[in-house]
Amino acid sequence: MLAELKIALGQMQVIPGHPDQNARKMLDMIQEAREQGAHLVVFPEMAIPGYLLGDTWEQTAFLRDCAYYGQQIVRAARDICVVFGNVAVDWQKKNEDGRVRKYNACFVAQDGRLVGGDNFIYPFRIKTLQPNYREFDDSRHFYSLRQLAQELACPVEEMLQPVEVVIDGSKLRLGCLLCEDGWSDDYAVRPMEVLARRAGAQLLLNISTSPYTRGKNQKRHRVFSRQVAGCGVPLVYVNSVGIQNNGKTVYTFDGFSTLYDRRGAVTDYVPPFQEELRVVTLSLQAEAGTAPKTLPPDDGIDSIYRALHYGIRNFLAATGISRVVIGISGGIDSAVSAALYARVMPPGDLLLVNMPGRYNSATTRGLAAQLAENLGCLYTVLPIQEAVDYTVKQLTQTPVQDPVHGRQLFLNITPPVTENIQARDRSARLLAGIAAAFGGGFTCNANKSELTVGYATLYGDQAGFLAALADLWKHQVYELAAYLNQQVYGRMVIPQGIMDIVPSAELSPEQAVDEGKGDPLVYPYHDYLFRAFMEHWNRATPEDILEWYMHGVLEEKIGCRPGLPGEIFPTAAHFIADLERWWTLYTGLAVAKRIQAPPVLAVSRRAYGFDHREAQNRPYFTARYRQLKEQLLKNCPPAER
Repeated sequence: MLAELKIALGQMQVIPGHPDQNARKMLDMIQEAREQGAHLVVFPEMAIPGYLLGDTWEQTAFLRDCAYYGQQIVRAARDICVVFGNVAVDWQKKNEDGRVRKYNACFVAQDGRLVGGDNFIYPFRIKTLQPNYREFDDSRHFYSLRQLAQELACPVEEMLQPVEVVIDGSKLRLGCLLCEDGWSDDYAVRPMEVLARRAGAQLLLNISTSPYTRGKNQKRHRVFSRQVAGCGVPLVYVNSVGIQNNGKTVYTFDGFSTLYDRRGAVTDYVPPFQEELRVVTLSLQAEAGTAPKTLPPDDGIDSIYRALHYGIRNFLAATGISRVVIGISGGIDSAVSAALYARVMPPGDLLLVNMPGRYNSATTRGLAAQLAENLGCLYTVLPIQEAVDYTVKQLTQTPVQDPVHGRQLFLNITPPVTENIQARDRSARLLAGIAAAFGGGFTCNANKSELTVGYATLYGDQAGFLAALADLWKHQVYELAAYLNQQVYGRMVIPQGIMDIVPSAELSPEQAVDEGKGDPLVYPYHDYLFRAFMEHWNRATPEDILEWYMHGVLEEKIGCRPGLPGEIFPTAAHFIADLERWWTLYTGLAVAKRIQAPPVLAVSRRAYGFDHREAQNRPYFTARYRQLKEQLLKNCPPAER
């Protein structure tokens, strides 16, 4: 029996929609693994085509191309066993949508041919569990093993069969799993357990294309380690790196490929966010004999920074954007955005623009200039007031003809409209024009709190080619600013004054920062309220919030500082008015704004875009909420209701 196995973990950067590039990378890694004496090289799920491809899966020419490049990988499996993910097509069958049958499949190749067809209807293995939550949409395109089992009237457990290969003259049974197959706690079938205990797999392989989410790798480790220890069979987990997107949301893939011994202990892993072929040695004996390693945490601000840095750099490379324009106001969001981009591109390719109006203070103008000097980037100042005044004059003094009633009308510009004119003048006119002249794109600096309730101007500060901060709550933006200063730059590139001033759009006298006036949001509270609306797995509604408020557990449930709601809202009437104001915006106008927002770079358990699917259906309050509201308001004086 084989005592040790040398395994190459092919943690590769998968380029979505480009099987030619991915195949070339895999061929290079196969050769490298062969030269290092590896018995087996393992690549990620969908390593050939990529994973998030939208409806490219409906192109039969693309499917044939994936098969063509898959054959190249099979032919390269000489003197080494190769495991890789690709789309598998059965041209004689159809999916339930009437299109050709497609499987998310794991292929095992040895001696220049596919193996595994001796105990299964195909010479590949099919994904059993297909995720249908968050950004995942597998069932839209792929037929699962569970569906196939039902079609063939066969128990799915009987179709979970290992693939037998021969390594140095010894037979080895591989249990092939694809990503979600390892996350089986909430499913009726548990593929890892079936392959190990019932089918007799001697080595489990989980090939994945699993995007980064803050804290997800630690959870994955707990889930996988527990299952491996229960099965007593070693596991090789291989994930991809790179970025992929579904149009509205951009995901980073962190890799973190990991080797588990039969005890469920980590014996080796590949660091996150880097492409690497790592050859590891796995003992197949009863005693592992290798000291376990500890996976580094991935739930801190350092992990978020790595994901953002990696995502921005790769997004620019993928889109061909080599020059960037950032509007900087002297506030925290644009400062953090500038500091992030300044780490991924030469200073001569980054242009910072301050666009002051009548209400911008000397304080924020000075802080913007100081930030640009600290970063060493290109910088210019382009005032907007003259253009804003002209726009207001043009709109108010140009008659609107009413031919039905034979009269002229004149538009009335309210203060909120004037505020939006300022924001749109900065983005739609200046930043768009500057970016075109500079030969680049301009950023969206909105954070997640603003995106939640639409506290950003459509075609104004919500415009841009990428919203890199739009999956960070406001308190996380401040935390990231401190991390950038202390750990990334090692000096105060983001001035302390930017950290200290009250957050403000500075669009009216009511937002004068020098007088301590700013945004209508109390971020230490509203960040957590909004997170309960959209990030919680079982998303909270006003009904839930009011129940928690009545029972004194609101802070515990949403995670804000104990006692804070009571400090902000003197009565239940004030609390309810605030709750209804922001819920109405979140489920109302803000939905329309988010639909037209730039792509969001995801780091959390739920990001806006395609990860958070929504419809424009107007705000709604449940019957139970109305009952709770009435009950609470009965205890308020009439003047406060």
